[in-house]
Amino acid sequence: MERLDVIGNISRDLTRYPDHRGGSRLGGAALLLSLAAAKAGRRTAPVCVLGNDLAHLPQVPGLDTLDWSARIQADGMSTTFDLAYDLQGELVVVDTDYGVAKGLTKHALRHMDQHPRGTYHVCCRRPLDAAAVLGRLAGHAADFSVDFFLPSAEAMIRAAARWLPKATTLFVNAAEYRLLEQTIDCGTLPEVVITDGPRAAVVRCFGRQVASAIPPPHPPREVSGAGDTLAGTFLAHRSQGATTAQALAEATAAAAKYVAAPSLPIPAPRRG
Repeated sequence: MERLDVIGNISRDLTRYPDHRGGSRLGGAALLLSLAAAKAGRRTAPVCVLGNDLAHLPQVPGLDTLDWSARIQADGMSTTFDLAYDLQGELVVVDTDYGVAKGLTKHALRHMDQHPRGTYHVCCRRPLDAAAVLGRLAGHAADFSVDFFLPSAEAMIRAAARWLPKATTLFVNAAEYRLLEQTIDCGTLPEVVITDGPRAAVVRCFGRQVASAIPPPHPPREVSGAGDTLAGTFLAHRSQGATTAQALAEATAAAAKYVAAPSLPIPAPRRG
């Protein structure tokens, strides 16, 4: 099976909820999506920039299931996110220090030129230059899928709009889908997976709904990363021949389990 290369950030996160849930954790869309895809049986490589503080991740038990050959290390600190949610799991405030991820676009462009026939997923989040990355993928006629992050989705969707009809799959939440509808004719998009928290997720192909699935009920401990888990699981199952409905059912179940499970701790560097 062809490897899935996931372009995005790996970060140190702090999540906060009004009921005192949350805390420090390992995060970033490139990591969480890659782990979900690997767990579902697909070989996956994060295309990312790690700072000195997270340079040891490829040796950490549980993370060594990933193919780390597409990552680079840079002097400095990795991306950090401070994420505040309300009791309904909606993100209300985000503070970010991108750190060494400011070099992600340059690294991703170089990697794509070295692997022009690869299969890619692009996490369209700042500081990535989404237009440059998607334009390069389209130029290579590579297969690629895309997701967004609500705080930057409006700007990223506008920047990416020209190339979105060439994507195999787009992943958005309900609010991002409304932004998408304002920017592009969604009838031109081959496959859009739309999530809505605990409510039904749906798949639309060229504007027509073809599948839906209600996530199993699990009391949420941590919602940050649920969409990444769903996307990685969906892509892995589709690549193994699952139907859209089957892949969506597996993906919603994986996301529901993820929100109920403990977060990934930030691993201490190995000594010696």
